[in-house]
Amino acid sequence: MAKDKTTYTEKTNAELAIILAEKREALRALRFTAAGSRPKDTSEPKKMRKEIARIMTEFSARTNATK
Repeated sequence: MAKDKTTYTEKTNAELAIILAEKREALRALRFTAAGSRPKDTSEPKKMRKEIARIMTEFSARTNATK
């Protein structure tokens, strides 16, 4: 079964900023652990980067909508 995707349109800017910081930190930690050993899920960094891009896209859409 497919997981439900998180919709970032319902979140506030402050919540998005917190989520973005957490995702970036998780990606950084994953990179360091992957460098030391073999990762179990090799597609995890790609998934995290896409989530970060989704959040940043929502930020951009909100910024452009106010112009």
